Parts: sequence; C-alpha cells; structure tokens
Amino acid sequence: MFFFVAIGLIAVVHLYLWKRLVADTTLPRTRARRLGTGVLVALVAIMVAALALGTSIDPDLAQWFAWPGYLWLALFFYLLLGLLILELPRLALRRWVRRGEQRETTGAGTAAANGQGEPAEAPAGVSRRLVLARGSAAVAGVAAAGLTGYGMTVALGPPTVTSVTMPLRRLDPRAAGCRIALISDVHLGPITGRAFTERIVRLVNEQRPDLVAIAGDLVDGEVEHLAEAAEPLAGLRSTHGTFFVTGNHEYYSGYEEWVEHVPTLGIRPLRNEHVDIEHNGGVFHLAGINDHTGYQWQDAGDVGKAVRGRDADRAVVLVAHQPVDVGSAAGHDVDLMLAGHTHGGQLTPFELIVSLQQGAVAGSYQVGGTRMYVTRGAGFWGPPVRVGAPPDITIVELTAAT
Repeated sequence: MFFFVAIGLIAVVHLYLWKRLVADTTLPRTRARRLGTGVLVALVAIMVAALALGTSIDPDLAQWFAWPGYLWLALFFYLLLGLLILELPRLALRRWVRRGEQRETTGAGTAAANGQGEPAEAPAGVSRRLVLARGSAAVAGVAAAGLTGYGMTVALGPPTVTSVTMPLRRLDPRAAGCRIALISDVHLGPITGRAFTERIVRLVNEQRPDLVAIAGDLVDGEVEHLAEAAEPLAGLRSTHGTFFVTGNHEYYSGYEEWVEHVPTLGIRPLRNEHVDIEHNGGVFHLAGINDHTGYQWQDAGDVGKAVRGRDADRAVVLVAHQPVDVGSAAGHDVDLMLAGHTHGGQLTPFELIVSLQQGAVAGSYQVGGTRMYVTRGAGFWGPPVRVGAPPDITIVELTAAT
C-alpha cells in the first residue's frame, strides 16, 4: 500500500516539474513541448520500474533500468528542490513580468490602431514570462546536474575509514583496545556487485580489526541473485570473527534465506542474542537484535531477549540496524550501541528528515548511560549518489572509562 501511495505522490510531483520545465518554457502545440513531455514520461516510467523491480529480478537485467531510473530519482529530487527555492525570486519578479505583458499588449493595440496588426497579437520576440521560466529551468537544471554528478563520484568512490574511541564504564581494562570494524548499508544489488564487496573487504582487512560487525542492509535482492556478489565477505579477517544483524532491506529480500546463507561465508548472525568476546583476558558481551521493522514479519527485534542472562558487571556492546532502538538499549543498560541505516542522509538535506525520524544521523550520541555510534554506511540505496554524506567504514576502539 505504501509503495503505491509513494508512486502516486511521485507522479503528482512530476506534474509540477512538467509545468516548470516543459509547459512554462515552451509554446503550446510545438514540437519542443511534445518532446519534453515524452522525455519526462519516459523517465518517470523508468524510475518506477527501478523502484518496483530493481531488487526483485536478476541484477544483470535490472541494471539496464536501475542505472537511469535511480539517477533520475536523484536528479528529480534536486530539480524539485531547486525549482521550489526559485519560486521566491519568481514571486519577487511578478510585477516585472506583468509590466512586460502590459507593454506587449499596449504595443499590439497601437499596431492595430495604425493598421499594422490585430489587437489580439503580441509583437514578435520572447516575453519576460518565458525568459524567467527558461532562466529558472536552466539554473535548476545546471545545479541539479552538478550535484548529481558530484554525488556519483562520492558514492562510487571508496568509503572513508573513520576511527573513533568509545570509553565504556564497565569494560574490563584488559579488553581495552579491542577494535571493531563497523560496516552497514552495503546494499548489494543491481548497481553494486562483487567488485564493490571486494573493495570493502580489502579496506576492512587493511585495518586488522579484532572483530567485524555488519549492522544490516547488506543486500537488496535475493540469495539466488546476489550470492556471488556477497561471496568475498568470506575473506573478512579479524581476531574474533564477523557478526551480522538484519536490516530492514533484508526483510524485502528474503531475510530467512540470507540468515541461513551468511554462515556459509563464515559470518555469525546475532538474532536477539549475545555472545561473549574474550579479548586479552577481558570479557564483554556482544549482542545483536533483529531490525526494528522485523515485527512486520513476526521477527521483531528484542533488546531484552538479546541481553538476557548477561553478567551485570560486564560491558554490553549492542549491534542494531536502526538508531531508533537506542531508547530500548538505554532502558536495558547497554553500554554501547552500534548502528547504521541513516546513510548520513545520503542526499542533503535529507538528514533533516532522518534526524526527526531516527533521532540521529551519523556520529556519536549519548542516551542516558548508553553511548551510540551511527555509521553513514559503506554503500547507498537507490541512486548511486551521495551529497554531504560520504560512504563510511568505522573502526570503533573500545576503552575503559576512567
């Protein structure tokens, strides 16, 4: 239901784009208007196909409409934003446009009075209204294309490796220095494939972490289509192994099959449970929960269940996909929660909406006695575009709070 509502909303908003980019910039019943309308309709159709089918069919086929469809989604967003911003100067210039129209009408009337034309016709030339419309469309188009092009180079480039230190109040001092590689939101699918995974594995292994945590949204597609793309994850190397929790996109992609498949890659799923990690003689609990939306598939995340049977004197590090779970983590006295999901907003200024919905965007946070770190994610969803939110792999070093 939500998908069809979203598609309907996108179609309605495209009518505004058509008005500003096509109808306002061309003359009625001209070839330019027919061409502009046809191109816009085709782009909407390709984008809907990418959103509806991009993760449910073979990526080798899906990529043919995923690339143009998802790129148009990013370009569409920035065109919309630019045109909405330009409504203000358009409004300020309304009197200037009207004065031009009055002069045109006066000129036409004078010409008719002198026997030089009909009163209903304006003199030859481009009207101020058309100049303003074309100028606004050009400015919005150049800005949107520039941002989208720049964002592609960021999204398709290597993730940055960020190092942070997290002091934990109950961490055994002997376990201090344990380094966790936090990976999230890889989103393997029709645009990102095996080479993308290989680069992530190489970057992580270069850091020589003690533990690897994959905080969900690993895939956008089914095992039968993406097993080969995910295969390099078997090459992740660390002292204590690799652990995985589901993200919301796993539930759109056959989560049960992925939960069964990742152990064949040497990755252990944490399903509302915890394990003990012994590092240099010190022990802490590593817990993981199912995604916040898992309840829709009768697979709800449960922090209480994940920490059941814990030693109250030991630190708990919780891996969860969505930052919104930090309230429950704080309620169960978790020391540190590691999350992803937000992509740092991916396309600025989406971070404003993300912050309202999740209460966090990227970086370090404190809720009660619980610390939280949110990574921007190593990949991207939909458009291969990131603006203001470069991809990220985070190395979290645990220390004992003094």
